[in-house]
Amino acid sequence: MKREFTGRHMAMIIVSGFGIIIAVNLFMATLAVRGFGGVIVENSYVASQEFNGWLDTARRQKAFGWSARITRNDDARLEVATSAAPAGATVTAAARRPLGRPETTKLAFIETAPGRYIARQPLDEGRWIVRLTIVSPDRRTWSTEEHLQ
Repeated sequence: MKREFTGRHMAMIIVSGFGIIIAVNLFMATLAVRGFGGVIVENSYVASQEFNGWLDTARRQKAFGWSARITRNDDARLEVATSAAPAGATVTAAARRPLGRPETTKLAFIETAPGRYIARQPLDEGRWIVRLTIVSPDRRTWSTEEHLQ
């Protein structure tokens, strides 16, 4: 026995199709909002006005000739090896999660050998963006940002 395909059947197909699309969109939007840790800059206009200052700072830092390499050792503490940084420099860092719930950890370092520093406390496993800052005894400041996994 053949059943007739009516307008009611077509309406159910259309409503079901759009219902699936809306459900998937709501699910994806929920994932996006929960995984977004916040804004990059609070005010993009102000950031655009400060951009040239950031470039000038980067040029001054590059003229110092300093460099640093960040690694994580076996006990989860960060190690920093500097090159051309002055003796007696102070090294600090702020580590933040790139994804998910915002989490920031401040790290202080002690010098273990000339140009080599180790964090006083361990850093939890996972992905981090580490903003490293080196301040020389004469108050010159140099910073870099690295991604750690």
